[in-house]
Amino acid sequence: MDISDSKMMTLHIKNMVCPRCLMVVRQTLEELGFEVLEVELGQALVQIDESISMDRVEEELKKYGFELIRDRNQQLIEQIKTLLIRYIQESEQSEESPKLSDYLAKELHQNYSSLSSAFSESQDTTIEKYLIHLKIERVKELLSYGEMTLSEIAYRLNYSSVAYLSNQFKKITGMSVTDYKKARDSFRKPLDGIEGQ
Repeated sequence: MDISDSKMMTLHIKNMVCPRCLMVVRQTLEELGFEVLEVELGQALVQIDESISMDRVEEELKKYGFELIRDRNQQLIEQIKTLLIRYIQESEQSEESPKLSDYLAKELHQNYSSLSSAFSESQDTTIEKYLIHLKIERVKELLSYGEMTLSEIAYRLNYSSVAYLSNQFKKITGMSVTDYKKARDSFRKPLDGIEGQ
């Protein structure tokens, strides 16, 4: 079938947070019989196949910890979460990252205040607080590698100072960076488990 005249559908998928997730989702959808055109964090573009029920898709994805999102508002929330992870990744690569509100508004083609209120209503936390929790998980990850000093991590994640990072770390985790390093392995959370309270 020619792609240009076939119908395509975007499946929104929860808990896709890493490159390995992309591979697992692609493989799962292909095994179900979809022609997968593109997979990126939070979604997959497939050719519509009427013979495959969405309940079956959901059932297969759940085996790997993913969830098919059918509710439009929930799709938006997952898109925001995915973009926040990407925002952190991109800001690590550049000296100057765009303002978060501008970044989300541009990527989602909506004004930031409506995105912010939808997120807060759904998640019982703000986008900013959720981002802080994601950044602290990234700090934990970088600490666990033992390859960078705290000041290098602060610089990489665009913190204004080591003291600011240390204070934020203690506020979120309840322990100092030094104490965390001593007991670190038991405190890492998967990115899809972040609550942002």
